[in-house]
Amino acid sequence: MSGAFLHTLFDIAAWLAAAVALYWLSRQGLRFPAQSFERSYLAALVFGAGLGAYLFGSANLWLSGQSGIARSVEGALVGGIAAIELYKRSAGITVRTGARFALPLALGIAIGRLGCYFAGLDDFTYGTPTAWPWGHDFGDGIPRHPVQLYESAAMGAFALLYVVAVLNRSAFVITNGFYLVLVYYGAQRFLWEFLKPYGTLLGPFTLFHLLSLSILLYAVVMLARAPKARPMHERAVA
Repeated sequence: MSGAFLHTLFDIAAWLAAAVALYWLSRQGLRFPAQSFERSYLAALVFGAGLGAYLFGSANLWLSGQSGIARSVEGALVGGIAAIELYKRSAGITVRTGARFALPLALGIAIGRLGCYFAGLDDFTYGTPTAWPWGHDFGDGIPRHPVQLYESAAMGAFALLYVVAVLNRSAFVITNGFYLVLVYYGAQRFLWEFLKPYGTLLGPFTLFHLLSLSILLYAVVMLARAPKARPMHERAVA
């Protein structure tokens, strides 16, 4: 079975898992802002995420001395956030609309990264050479960091902790879940970038280092400005 086919299978599995996560959250008695399921909102999200995925994915490829077109989940995240913030500003939406996407995002990335791992060298998401015992040969005879598995495990751990928080009705985690997953994602992704063979953009930092820091900074600012979370029976999740 080819790496490209496996990658596609895991991409589909990631989307299905995200959909299941959304359904599960809807069964937990939580109320999320209705704006995040409006057609215009979703259209802005899909457009921004798609544009960001190809723009930043391809830019990183070129900065690394390779030709072609590529996609990036981090680029999709940055593009989606930017598009939604612009959409909310133009539509006069002041409530926070990302809370329902925390678990789908974490779970989707955790599963999707497995597809990157099985895609091998063609996916250009592998790590740098390593002598560590779990180094993986992606087909060129060189043991490399399986950074896709590092990220998959990290995001899977967040998803598990988030589920526990929902079951325990943690108002802070549920209300601010989207920004918490962004802080977590940005921090772990920043670390893994040091183990990837990408071309640098600023000093020792790659394009994805800078995107990770941007995501992290955005989320920290939003958390700092967040209203105090009250018990879930008193308010809707914003």
